[in-house]
Amino acid sequence: MNILDLIQKRVSIRNFNQEPIDSQELSAIIKAAISAPTAGNMMMYSIIKVEDKDTLKKLSVSCDNQAFIASAQVALIFVVDLSKWHRNFILNNIEDYVKRTDRTFLKPSTADAVLGINDVFCAAQNAVLAAETFKIGSCYIGDIMENYEYHKELFNLPQYVFPAAMLVLGHYDHRPEPRSRFDEKYVVFSEKYQSLSDESILEMFKERSKLFHASPEKAEKNYAQQFYNRKIGSPFFKEMNRSLELILSQFKK
Repeated sequence: MNILDLIQKRVSIRNFNQEPIDSQELSAIIKAAISAPTAGNMMMYSIIKVEDKDTLKKLSVSCDNQAFIASAQVALIFVVDLSKWHRNFILNNIEDYVKRTDRTFLKPSTADAVLGINDVFCAAQNAVLAAETFKIGSCYIGDIMENYEYHKELFNLPQYVFPAAMLVLGHYDHRPEPRSRFDEKYVVFSEKYQSLSDESILEMFKERSKLFHASPEKAEKNYAQQFYNRKIGSPFFKEMNRSLELILSQFKK
């Protein structure tokens, strides 16, 4: 299978069997991850490999009660990690250096955090595609960004380190069909951003609107309202916002 077929046929797997992942294949997946593009070759992330079943069970609860996480063979938690660079600067007397050059020593900033997030997702997507070559299924778990205090303690995360993405990996018996994406004309613009007309926005979501299921006991009248209630207006999204505000506050001091 060529790389384009691999990408286009990739799907999220949420139903794993109990076939173990070969250790050499897992090692190759991790090597693929750390071969990803990275800002300034800084590799502003670390990967926490979780295979302990008890920890996976805890994650299935803390990550929005998604039971299938506990059935994965391994989870790879990608944390933005600016601690190591910051400590290296301290160990190499950067504070003294900037004083001698009439400057202020800068601690990790919001810009660093965002670049670290970029690094994380480059690495994580490399891992996803590498897993596909071994017919190992994967699923992104964004909910690892929730419950920051709990995950910080569970994984012994120091200052300037926070979870940005988690991949759960495992073998599977059934592979669902890829879900449709928005048409390219609504996503790819030439030279400058193109603001879509109201008509184009409604047309863009036309297929998604067919997913709406009316319910007499619920207030939603269309797909957008149903999706908003399930995602944007949900308790888990409120918690994610709370955790991220707390995480990012350490980079603003």
